[in-house]
Amino acid sequence: MIQHLPAVVVLLTVLLQVGTLWATGHARGKYGIQAPAISGHAAFERAWRVQMNTLEATVIFLPTLWLAVQYGYPLWASVAGLVWVVGRVWYAVAYLKEAAKRSGGFLLSSAAWAVMLVLGVIGLVRAMMIG
Repeated sequence: MIQHLPAVVVLLTVLLQVGTLWATGHARGKYGIQAPAISGHAAFERAWRVQMNTLEATVIFLPTLWLAVQYGYPLWASVAGLVWVVGRVWYAVAYLKEAAKRSGGFLLSSAAWAVMLVLGVIGLVRAMMIG
């Protein structure tokens, strides 16, 4: 089971990306924002920022997850990855409602990412010292 947890985390991350994409598309239609415009209504702009911020965070999250899993911590990296996903969902939902309320989810996901980074660095340094 443990060997599948990183894949579950990646799948949930993909679904998170799809969710933010859907929210942006839905807001674009609801508020009449014609492509390629990315401004025009505050609710659409929040959805757009959620999508872009989540995409930006995913770009550093996935390699960090891989590093921690590859270098000896698949269970703990996966747990931290699940916490990251939960934090990003919290962030997205809060930001869509009111931008000022996004910090709790941001802090949770950032802490989870930092744990994965530490695990990855420890594992890599240990592997380099051994072999």
